[in-house]
Amino acid sequence: MSQSRRLALIGLVTVALAGCNLAPEYRQPTMPVADQFPDQPLLDYQQQSGELTVQNVAASALAGELGSAADIAWQQFFEDPALKALIALALEDNRDLQQAVARMDQAQAAWGVQRGALYPTLGANLSGSRQRAPLVSGTSPTITSQYNAGIAVTAFELDLFGRLRNLSESAFQQYLATREGARSVQITLVADVAIQYYRWRMTQVLKALTEQTLESRQRSFRLVQARFGRGVANQIEVAQSRSLVDAAAAALARYTRDEQVARNAMAVLIGQPIPDDLPQGLPIERLAQVQAIPAGLPSALLERRPDILAATNQLLAANANIGAARAAFFPTISLTGSFGRVSTSLDGVFSSGGTGWALTPSITTPLFAGGSLQAGLEQAKAVQRQAVAAYEQSIQQAFREVADALSGEATLGAELAARESETASAKRFLELSQARFFRGVDSFLDVQVAEVQFFQARQQVVLVAFERLSNRVNLYKAIGGGWDDSAIESKINQPDTAGPQTSADSSPSSSS
Repeated sequence: MSQSRRLALIGLVTVALAGCNLAPEYRQPTMPVADQFPDQPLLDYQQQSGELTVQNVAASALAGELGSAADIAWQQFFEDPALKALIALALEDNRDLQQAVARMDQAQAAWGVQRGALYPTLGANLSGSRQRAPLVSGTSPTITSQYNAGIAVTAFELDLFGRLRNLSESAFQQYLATREGARSVQITLVADVAIQYYRWRMTQVLKALTEQTLESRQRSFRLVQARFGRGVANQIEVAQSRSLVDAAAAALARYTRDEQVARNAMAVLIGQPIPDDLPQGLPIERLAQVQAIPAGLPSALLERRPDILAATNQLLAANANIGAARAAFFPTISLTGSFGRVSTSLDGVFSSGGTGWALTPSITTPLFAGGSLQAGLEQAKAVQRQAVAAYEQSIQQAFREVADALSGEATLGAELAARESETASAKRFLELSQARFFRGVDSFLDVQVAEVQFFQARQQVVLVAFERLSNRVNLYKAIGGGWDDSAIESKINQPDTAGPQTSADSSPSSSS
């Protein structure tokens, strides 16, 4: 066989081996949940008749497609100007988000380091040496000089079995997972700021409500004292009236404290003290003005939820690590070489010097490693099984969060209507009890009972309204809504678009 044919054959074999990939073929795990969200008991409460009707409806009937809901930007989903300003501040200065972006940049840099191993490392060098030859009988000692200048390749590994490519793919998928993690942090942050804002406004309402109750009970207490002075009321009624005042004062102290705690929590979320120049928030009766949430099929969550996408990336990374562990059983071929100019004088290196080169290939074949290679492969397989379980768990968790929020959507409206009706009835009960007491028909015990019921009913209206708002926000979060590209893109280093593909379809597959 001629020299040219021999070289061509070697080249073909090298190219064929370079395409070898020992990673297992990637297979998307099946969804461990039902194909549909469970039917919801849609409740409706008629305040006039007191009738509560229950109708089982399909979850999809609550609204339309899931994708359109997730595409609603948070700027459109929330209508309160003050809340929008607080979310914008949080996206700029929240420390959790800054840490997530830093982790993403770190993973991107690690991918770049690993990807660099796929290419030769070239280095330029300039070196020289002088040597004095020992004395030999009949000769004079001589001094010789040699100078070298050129470029060199140091231990470049030929990736014949895909070890380096799989390690690079694993690092790339880890980077994508951290990127999805940053998206998840942002979505959670938007939801947390909204819920904390509603909690803050709720404490303000409860505080104002309690102040009104305290003033009303103080007036009643003064009237009871006056009646006692005229001998109409007794000491028990005075004590009962005073206990109502004390209870309202204690509740006011608690809600004052809760308001400050809510402010402090909001300051941590936005990463700075709450500005004094916040836009005016919506009146409390209009605070519930947020977009309705459509909810579709569970399969759409796979395309929206960043935690599921991150679990997919982790699974792809584990898949690639198996390929790298398998490749460790095969020989490793590396090349070290240099090319440059050689001269006996420094001035002549780049002018009259001669050309010199060196090539040192090496091959290393594992013969005995004490079982470490097999253990490494088993470890990679175990990590893959763990990644599959984490992927399935993330789907189950997402399914539950959406189903729970849909249940809230179907029932909280009826609960709020019933609480409002209860409040109206309790107010009427209080008015009648007070009138009968001051006419001397009933004792103050009836007034006390009515006061407590009315106050508790008003509290429940506020709490259920807050729960309804929070549930709407949690549903928005559960379907992957609240993502804003500009909030994170401006903070990160853009990845090299010439790198590996980002889709699951580009995952390594087994070949030889």
